[in-house]
Amino acid sequence: MKKRNAPSRVLWLSALLPLTLVLAACAAATPSPAPAVTSAPPATTVPPTAASAAEAPAVEAPAEATINVAEDARLGQILVDGAGMTLYMFTKDEPDKTNCEGKCLENWPALITQGSPTLGAGVDAAMIGSADLPDGSKIVTYNHMPLYYWIKDTKPGDTTGQGNNDVWYVVSPAGKVIGLEPAINVAEDAKLGQILVDGAGMTLYMFTKDEPDKTNCEGKCLENWPPLVTTTGKPTLGEGVDAAMIGSADMPDGSKIVTYNHMPLYYWIKDTKPGDTTGQGNNDVWYVVAPDGTVVGR
Repeated sequence: MKKRNAPSRVLWLSALLPLTLVLAACAAATPSPAPAVTSAPPATTVPPTAASAAEAPAVEAPAEATINVAEDARLGQILVDGAGMTLYMFTKDEPDKTNCEGKCLENWPALITQGSPTLGAGVDAAMIGSADLPDGSKIVTYNHMPLYYWIKDTKPGDTTGQGNNDVWYVVSPAGKVIGLEPAINVAEDAKLGQILVDGAGMTLYMFTKDEPDKTNCEGKCLENWPPLVTTTGKPTLGEGVDAAMIGSADMPDGSKIVTYNHMPLYYWIKDTKPGDTTGQGNNDVWYVVAPDGTVVGR
């Protein structure tokens, strides 16, 4: 029985062997599952897209100063910045040197420059320069004088710093300090009659050594007899003052003195209050002035 079945078993095993080899080959060809990655893959550098660049905070370069000319109803043409904010000069500064520091700079911030301010129409490029500030930055200078803001000016057109402490003034495109135009009025003096005075009632004088439209007072003379200075040549005139007699003459420092009937007008340093006429007849060359332009009391 066993002998008779031996050939069948051999045949069956012979048929099974190829199938076993095929299955083994397939098993060898099938990859085993990869082990889990527990460490982070290396970072890949991706060029920024326009969208990602837009989301990144922009790093702005410091803005360069801008200087323009604006028209002020009272002061005439004055220097302002690019936003129309008024610029000032400090009369205690020196050419190309600031004497404003500490608390002063907190109240009068400097017009900072990177070296090339932007200039509007009417601004004289030849007058532009810069000066060093204590912190190493640079302030714009105009006609060699540093330029500042006033902290209490809050909007374009404000000029609330004008005349502050008699040392802060707005600036003309010509590089001159602009003071409020003087006023000329007529006052009644008990001894001298009607005489010319300024807006505060301080007496005005003529110097008989002057010439028509020309001052011959300079140096120590001007210290004792300060000129009635004008910027626009258009003082405010009170009742009784003859507008046809108003003019101006050049001063040694380039400013202008008001003239009346072609003669320059001055103050006297020893007059301390309205109504004082202590300069009258001084050295027989200084006299008060009548509204008709004549010397009084000579």
